[in-house]
Amino acid sequence: MDYTYLFALITFAFVGAFTPGPNNIMLMTSGANVGFVRTIPHMLGVIFGFAFMLILVGFGLIQIFQTYPQLEFILQILSAIYLSYLAYKIARSEPINSDNSDYKPMSFLAAASFQWVNPKGWSMALSVMSIYATSSDMVSVFLIALVFICINVPTVSFWTVAGKELQKRLKTPKHLKFFNYSMAGLLVGSMVMGF
Repeated sequence: MDYTYLFALITFAFVGAFTPGPNNIMLMTSGANVGFVRTIPHMLGVIFGFAFMLILVGFGLIQIFQTYPQLEFILQILSAIYLSYLAYKIARSEPINSDNSDYKPMSFLAAASFQWVNPKGWSMALSVMSIYATSSDMVSVFLIALVFICINVPTVSFWTVAGKELQKRLKTPKHLKFFNYSMAGLLVGSMVMGF
């Protein structure tokens, strides 16, 4: 085992997973609206959905994108539409402590599926596989997925706890509504920066 390679991979995974992006913004929003426990399915969907995506990219999807670069543009359009829809839902949701609350945390399957339209996720998956995986080495693909699982556990927990801690400071429905609008704006901003 080359420890320099492993350290570089872990560093890449940590920076990619910890920095703000659509997943982390939505986890923070969920933590602020419904708390840590109700956000666990969403967290697990991010962790295992992204790992599954990494494995599929490592086992051949990366070659499809290299052969048909126009697919990346189509994916960007679909991502923009879906992220705009999610931002709208976040902005328009009623705070959980109001009488009209309609905020629903993402399910495991929805969060796992979201990875396929997450521009930051695609960027990280294609980059890490082109840098750290070799096409003939299945072990390197699984190692990359395992590293991201291990890194994502504390990362998604951090963002969800940060949202939960904010919940204590968002005392009124008006404050939480402002927070939701802010998070919707950041989600749209993360989409723009991802393209």
